[in-house]
Amino acid sequence: MRKLLKRKSKKTTKSRPYFSHPENHEPVSTNMEENKRFVEEQLFHTSDLFHKELTFNGKKILLLYLRTLVDQEKLQNFVIRPINRTKAGELSETINSSEVINTSDLNEAIVGLMKGHCILISENSETIYIVSVIANKYRNIDQPVSEQIIRGSHEGFIESMLVNLYLIRKRVENRNLTIKYFTLGKATQTKVALVYVNNLANPEIIKEVEKRLNAIDTDSIQSPGFIEEYIEDSPYSPFPQLLNTERPDRTGGHLLEGRFAIVMEGSPTVLIAPITLFAFYQSPDDYNSRWYIGSFFRTVRLASFLISMGLPAIYISIVSFHFEVIPIDLIFQIKNSLENVPFPPLFEAIMMVIILELLREASIRLPPSIAQTIGVVGGLVIGTAVVEASLVSNTMIIVIALTAISSFVVPSNEMSTTIRLLSFPLMIGAATLGFFGIIFFLTLILMHLCKLKSFGTPYFAPFAPFNPEGIKDTFIRLPIWKMNKRPLDSRPQHLNRERFSRKWKKNDKETE
Repeated sequence: MRKLLKRKSKKTTKSRPYFSHPENHEPVSTNMEENKRFVEEQLFHTSDLFHKELTFNGKKILLLYLRTLVDQEKLQNFVIRPINRTKAGELSETINSSEVINTSDLNEAIVGLMKGHCILISENSETIYIVSVIANKYRNIDQPVSEQIIRGSHEGFIESMLVNLYLIRKRVENRNLTIKYFTLGKATQTKVALVYVNNLANPEIIKEVEKRLNAIDTDSIQSPGFIEEYIEDSPYSPFPQLLNTERPDRTGGHLLEGRFAIVMEGSPTVLIAPITLFAFYQSPDDYNSRWYIGSFFRTVRLASFLISMGLPAIYISIVSFHFEVIPIDLIFQIKNSLENVPFPPLFEAIMMVIILELLREASIRLPPSIAQTIGVVGGLVIGTAVVEASLVSNTMIIVIALTAISSFVVPSNEMSTTIRLLSFPLMIGAATLGFFGIIFFLTLILMHLCKLKSFGTPYFAPFAPFNPEGIKDTFIRLPIWKMNKRPLDSRPQHLNRERFSRKWKKNDKETE
């Protein structure tokens, strides 16, 4: 009995792999029915596999396609009607499509079927024609919901990689713009494009990202987040090391600074690297408005980094250890608000932060019409109830509200989440050692930022290492004509991007 079970288990291990695209070559038979049978068996007689017999030049032709993936109108106009109308000539010349591939491999033909192509199998022939009749069922180009701006382009990426590459090429009309395709995932065969400007991007960085993409050996790639985790330098770091964006203008700007972008089929999110911490606080609005207005709002965003991460910890340290740092009148007010609260400030803060995260998560998952009601009414009702029940002080409600508003200011959702998570160790340090605990954890975070790299580029540039030229576009944004060099953090091949575009003013003074 044991021998019989062992034999059965061996047989099951030798079953056909579930990978969608086998690598072995399967030659085309001259028998059309055998080819048809092989395709049907490989696709497990799926119900959406359709076939149609045609006649061309006195020979039978078998048309195979997956009904769920092809455009019926294209199929009729490009393939069926031309073949029915033409009685002689070459089959490849009869088809009204610019994308016609001939192959002698049945597995390659099946791959074409799964990508939305149709295949033509001719009688007594060892050649199969693959014709592109893909159904382009995508949503319209619209403004990204998570990266809205006041002034500038309102275009956003969609779930089609070809459309996204078109939007990038429209932004960067440069002959040096290079696109390289990769196929990731043995089961999903996800198409990925690496985009960069050839004479700007550092060749060493491009070789490194190609090496990391080629090293990905997995069954499935479902989203850009999968790729991000596979290729980032420090996978255990809380800080994102690739910038996620859905904006073509933002992507084009980074490409012209010498960075690269990764575009994935089926996702509107594009990954950009190498990147620094300050890039997550930059917005297209900074460059679409006056330089001092953009500088002001960028400073506000960077201030929100410290507020959202450190304000609850500072409040906890003050009410627990350092009452002497605030005015005497304010001390009495805070003491009165804390009088009937049975919990320590740390428990208050953690409880309110968790409630806030629950409300945020609920508003994301629910339909938009209900989400707004939950966010407003839920916040008011819960906030009022916990204060009236003396579970949380009034001052703590104000602190948590300011913290939440500050976290919403960050243009990047990934960085916003990171900051909210980093507030927890700071609160624990404040409850344990007061200001010394905050300083201790801030020092650890600063050391980590100085050590962190994105594809070999210092994450905390231009401050570590220090580069005075790079400060022109970090805390503030100087006028465009003052930022005449590209950032050093991307290590571009050409640093100069602007010579002196306001020389007309100098010429006017000389004529006077």
